[in-house]
Amino acid sequence: MKREDLNDMLWFLAVAEERSFTKAAAKLGTSQSTISHTIKKLEARMGLRLLTRTTRSVSPTEAGERLIRSLAPRIEELESEIDELMEIRDKPAGTVRITLSDHALESVVWPKVRAVLKDYPDISLELNTDNAFRNIVEDRFDAGVRLGESVDKDMIAVRIGPDWRLVAVASPDYLASRPAPQTPQDLVGHDCINHRQSRSGGLYVWEFAKGTRELRVRVDGQLTFSTSYAMIDAAVNGYGIAYVPEDIVAREIASGHLVQVLDDWSPAFPGYYLYYPSRKQNSPAFKVVVEGLRQM
Repeated sequence: MKREDLNDMLWFLAVAEERSFTKAAAKLGTSQSTISHTIKKLEARMGLRLLTRTTRSVSPTEAGERLIRSLAPRIEELESEIDELMEIRDKPAGTVRITLSDHALESVVWPKVRAVLKDYPDISLELNTDNAFRNIVEDRFDAGVRLGESVDKDMIAVRIGPDWRLVAVASPDYLASRPAPQTPQDLVGHDCINHRQSRSGGLYVWEFAKGTRELRVRVDGQLTFSTSYAMIDAAVNGYGIAYVPEDIVAREIASGHLVQVLDDWSPAFPGYYLYYPSRKQNSPAFKVVVEGLRQM
């Protein structure tokens, strides 16, 4: 069957349902003469009279009734399947993949998305922890999480967390063996626990600020890690001074296992942002995750 034949039959069904060319034309958004001409062409192609026309009414012939019985259930089934497809389009379901650091996962993302997953069981979430900066387009991630100062300008950026800061900490036993540093320059004479940056492969240069003064200090020590959590454990066990996110070391400071030093030199950093391509066609599932993370 040609596509134009199917369209003409749909018009026939409309006339048969309305029992009027005028009403069918209004329903279909066309003129009465156009729909009348279309039905005549359909009857000519089929070689059958489908409608009986009088000055007052229009009614299906026997052949028209048989065509209605054949077409109507199939059209209803097709409309039902289309409605189901539309529901899938609008229903939050599917997999959302996000790349992020271990700190972003623990401090911001996971606490927020737990509630989202409970409310939307058809959403699957893959959280890939990697402290390196990933190309989310090439690596087929839906989004990434970075500090605000690190987000590329061609990306859409949604703030998902407050500002935070790094703090220098050491165990009481370590500080008992040597005086606590009073300025960032004093770190040169201390054992410091280094952090290897995944993106560049270099060691993180500790950044400090006080008033208008800014200092960057290259530190040295026995240990280097690529994750803050291992640095905290090493500091608790007396291996030196670590420079780590304040929120994840607060418990050790409160318990007395670690002591904070250089507090007045610890600056705040812009909080985490969720970023994704500006031209991306976002799924309902992705939009739900974004809104869940957006809540401050």
